Amino acid sequence: MRIGTRGPTVAVLAYEGMSAFETGIVTEVFGLPRPELGVTWYDLRVCAPYPVRIVGGGVLHPAHGLDGFVAADTVIVPGVADVHRDPDPDVVAALRTAHDRGARVVSICSGAFALAAAGLLDGRRATTHWQYADLLRRRHPRVEVDPDVLYVDDGDVLTGAGSAAGLDLCVHIVRTDFGAGVANAVARRLVVQPHRDGGQAQFIEAPVTGDLSDDRIARSMDWALEHLTDSLTVERLARQARMSQRTYLRHFARCTGTSPVRWVLAQRIQASLPLLENSDASIEQIAKTVGFDTAVTYRHHFTRAMRTSPSAYRRAFRARGTK
Repeated sequence: MRIGTRGPTVAVLAYEGMSAFETGIVTEVFGLPRPELGVTWYDLRVCAPYPVRIVGGGVLHPAHGLDGFVAADTVIVPGVADVHRDPDPDVVAALRTAHDRGARVVSICSGAFALAAAGLLDGRRATTHWQYADLLRRRHPRVEVDPDVLYVDDGDVLTGAGSAAGLDLCVHIVRTDFGAGVANAVARRLVVQPHRDGGQAQFIEAPVTGDLSDDRIARSMDWALEHLTDSLTVERLARQARMSQRTYLRHFARCTGTSPVRWVLAQRIQASLPLLENSDASIEQIAKTVGFDTAVTYRHHFTRAMRTSPSAYRRAFRARGTK
């Protein structure tokens, strides 16, 4: 993305009866100034046609109405007031207008119902909170509902699952706009992983770190990140943690929710992204740099996690960067 003196505009919809959590996620990622990142950051707008009451008794008085929502580069619907009722017709019309003028349209959680009502999900793969997936499928049969992922990126339309998955989706948008380095920096400031494993295809498959109160596991993970090019067997990792292999596997799964092998693969793929984005190194060189034995192995695991090849990822990322 070409960055000028004004950052890309992001508009998030506020609505009556909403929880502030989803809007807070959007505000945290896109609204806080981040001069240390060296890019012109987003210009965030909170939008609503009128003051809205939120859960807990507060009242929001957004500075922008639906006109400001429609005019943004990216528009985000963090939910709908009632999944069993039709969304506000004015919001539906605003979504159609924004999409027609080329905006990127995003939903979090039940916000997918608003996008579906606007016809923006017809013939597309989309997701929502698992609790609402069957209802979305019944009400909008032309939508290919996938309840097993954290988010779906379909280019100009993106949908996220439950509330917390909105954070994964927002970080993914930052990665799309500014690259892996900036997205990883934002994720670190939020104290989250840049990617989480949502069960099926995400931008990358990398499990969320759970309880790392066990310093032995954390120490072995830190060591592994410093030795990605080494042969990282369970035996070697267990030795770093001063555990038996059986004990290490059990503690690692408890702390991270995954196995050491899957975690190492995810870290190697993640480490390869900036190289694909910012260097002219060959796929073979990148594979070796991040610790894969062969380019064939690297391509296999990359494609399985990313649902695209390393070369296609590089082309797509660089094409986005010229916009």
